[in-house]
Amino acid sequence: MLELAFTPQDLAATRLAFSPLWEAVASVRTLQRPAAHALHLPWVTRTQRRLATSLTDVQPFTSLVPPHPHHLPGFLAPTPTTPTPDLASELAALRDTPAAKVRSSIEALRRVHPEPHNIPLADQLTDHPATGLATLSSAIETYWTLAIEPDWTRISSLLEGDVLYRARAMADGGAQRLLNELDPAIRWEDDVLTVAHPLVSDARRLEGRGLVLVPSVFVWPRVASKTSQPWQPVLRYPARGVATLWEQGTPAPEALRAVVGRSRARLLVELSAPASTADLARRTALTPGGVSQHLTVMRDAGLVVSHRVGRVVLYMRTALGDALAG
Repeated sequence: MLELAFTPQDLAATRLAFSPLWEAVASVRTLQRPAAHALHLPWVTRTQRRLATSLTDVQPFTSLVPPHPHHLPGFLAPTPTTPTPDLASELAALRDTPAAKVRSSIEALRRVHPEPHNIPLADQLTDHPATGLATLSSAIETYWTLAIEPDWTRISSLLEGDVLYRARAMADGGAQRLLNELDPAIRWEDDVLTVAHPLVSDARRLEGRGLVLVPSVFVWPRVASKTSQPWQPVLRYPARGVATLWEQGTPAPEALRAVVGRSRARLLVELSAPASTADLARRTALTPGGVSQHLTVMRDAGLVVSHRVGRVVLYMRTALGDALAG
């Protein structure tokens, strides 16, 4: 059990963000132990095939991600500095990691890795950190192209939708509602955030650094945290709606279809988590134009609202839409 003690300053500094680099890192663990991440088996099957037929080597990256969640080199998953960063900006931050931090992280990884000699990039990162980080960044980009980029549109839509939903929860019910709704393993009471981590027993003060809440697809079914310096403390939790990420659509109840029509009923059901027009079109097999027309009608009726998040417009149900869909 991890206990994080908050001050008013910590609460004021708490924010939401997601991280493409973290998704790449966490997805490696999904490939290492697919049985423990059964929800992602459709993605695992496709990605294993792509990696197996590729002529490029991603081991300089994947070998740095040990199966044990508590042994990850900290510099490999820095805390995101903006709500919706892109991979390029996060890799730039990775390449700027101080040499001393790189060396200490690699030495720590060698101590716990079952086969330290099977970390191809370890010597280069230790002896020439800047060169090693450049090589690592290139390997991550290659892995991203093969494993994450083909599905990034749907993944990023889910993550952006979660950030939007949590911001709304914060506005409606304050920090207490926001923190208590993140995941069953996370609880907020008396200015202390309790995280049910297996094999972890610790109590720490955030000391004014605040906390970054990061929704994640590939962290499922666990939560992950990092509180070590020099990064701002971060808590990663499964994004809302992740259970339906790889599904092609959810049937709408017959009674709902009778009230609003088949297509609008299906769209309303799909909006259990915020989504973009393109994502809804993919999941429902409707044309983007048709989806847009139906969403406009439902927005005028007060069933959905739209919000721009970065370059994407996301739609989400209103309280009236929730009641009707429920």
